[in-house]
Amino acid sequence: MRFGATQTHAIPTNRAKRMKQSIGCVAVVVQDYDNAIAFYVDTLGFRLIEDTFIAAQNKRWVLVAPPGSNESKLLLARAVGAEQASRIGNQTGGRVFLFLHTDNFWRDFNAYKSKGVVFVREPVEESYGTVAVFQDLYGNLWDLLQLKL
Repeated sequence: MRFGATQTHAIPTNRAKRMKQSIGCVAVVVQDYDNAIAFYVDTLGFRLIEDTFIAAQNKRWVLVAPPGSNESKLLLARAVGAEQASRIGNQTGGRVFLFLHTDNFWRDFNAYKSKGVVFVREPVEESYGTVAVFQDLYGNLWDLLQLKL
């Protein structure tokens, strides 16, 4: 199924009435908390939701979210060990990892370009909206996307 197409699966009526779920956090493996915070907050304009040190695990619980986002957040998770470190910047094997929806593509595209964000695919108009692909500070690929209404 291509992006923008819809497919529905029937949910039994009794479950549909009581079920509410959402994606709360998506973990992004990072090399350094402070560099990642600087990129997501200062460069992309995300909000820093939480930055709490967890002494028992010698780690921080760092949540960021795009402006206007109420449910989904990114958990900036510092890599521990060689296996996790090997995933930094390539969590999806070279595919686009995350999709940042915007209400004004050109505002955000131009702001990001002016702050040095690297776009690896320039903007194109697709049947579903305007999209360009950029890299985060580690190389993970993101779609910047304004959907057509």
